[in-house]
Amino acid sequence: MQCSWKAVVLFALTSIAIQYTAIRTFTAKPLQICPIPTPLNCVLGQEAESLDHDDYPYFRYNVSRKIHILILATTRSGSSFAGQLFNQHFGIFYLFEPLYHVQTALIPRLSHSQNAADRSVMLGASRDLLRSLYNCDLYFLESYIKPMPTNHSTDDLFRRGASRALCSLPVCDAFLPSDADINEGDCVKKCGSLNLTVASEACRERRHVAIKTVRIPEVEDLQGLVEDPRMNLKIIQLVRDPRGILASRTETFRDTYHLWRIWRATGQRPSNLDLSQLTTVCEDFFNSVTMGLSQPSWLRGKYMLVRYEDLALNPLQKTREIYDFLGTPMDKNVVDWIQNNTRGSNKLSAKHKFGTVRDSAANAEHWRLNLSYDIVDYTQTVCQNILQDLGYKLANSSEELKNMSVTLIEDKMFVPFL
Repeated sequence: MQCSWKAVVLFALTSIAIQYTAIRTFTAKPLQICPIPTPLNCVLGQEAESLDHDDYPYFRYNVSRKIHILILATTRSGSSFAGQLFNQHFGIFYLFEPLYHVQTALIPRLSHSQNAADRSVMLGASRDLLRSLYNCDLYFLESYIKPMPTNHSTDDLFRRGASRALCSLPVCDAFLPSDADINEGDCVKKCGSLNLTVASEACRERRHVAIKTVRIPEVEDLQGLVEDPRMNLKIIQLVRDPRGILASRTETFRDTYHLWRIWRATGQRPSNLDLSQLTTVCEDFFNSVTMGLSQPSWLRGKYMLVRYEDLALNPLQKTREIYDFLGTPMDKNVVDWIQNNTRGSNKLSAKHKFGTVRDSAANAEHWRLNLSYDIVDYTQTVCQNILQDLGYKLANSSEELKNMSVTLIEDKMFVPFL
């Protein structure tokens, strides 16, 4: 069936009229808005009430250009330590592992599922939750917290005390603003139930939002969030020598890694050893780092690769580089925390596996004293590519492994602005 030229012209004019009407409707009110009436988040000269958020839900947030920060890591890679570099900043709303609730709700009893379907389900739900949390909509968590919060209040947010913002005014009035170090246990004990409504409001009052997670395998899994123009998301990928990760997990998760402990003690590798506990780490690192350093257009300017060892050896210098990458000032509270928390005893850190107070420089290669050479040699074989790409040297003998005066970390420093 052919259309006459008159029909074509009529169709074109109708299309133009519809587009014109839509544009007029869309621009009837100014687009530059301030999500909340506070100078920290307003574009200069804009009125807080210039746009009815309910009219335009997709444009209700982040015209103020909040920087959303994601610390992408794996378990026992120093992520709790890295998270503190944002948690201590008074202008940043920091959340510790909120995706824990997605994992426990969707994949119960499986802390590191390798099933492709499980990972797909986890990733989809995790991205949705991250988008809501960066929008300061903490209500979205309620679908995953068990038991479900009552009247938007809960006692069961995972590691609530690890977030300074959730232990401070206006969320909690048990501590003074001058209280420098709020103990995680004291926060949970003294602050009482967490009101998610108040927490959401407190989030909107902060200049930026930072989230730490060890539950996203690779940076490519975040492409949709990075490309979302409303998010202004920057990713800091924290990596660590896989040999150090394995040593730390063997000490921390003794039941899960008990076969590795048997191998270390006996010198005989158990036939039923779950090698994926190591190989998955190296594969995820390799895929993610390769993607990040290839600088695809969607990730350019949004990705920074940080080695834990560099952060541990030069915490203040490396933290300054991170804040330069983010384009935001590093306040005095962060500097004070670094100076007070990177000169502790490794004996203390051994007692508190999830703590952040330790001799960070000594801890960088402490794993060499905890692994047998045959385990190290196997790790170097299966993880050779990522060890080389990240600038880690191989130990060629048991003597070299235990000789702490011989560093296995190259001075290779990564370009922070990718």
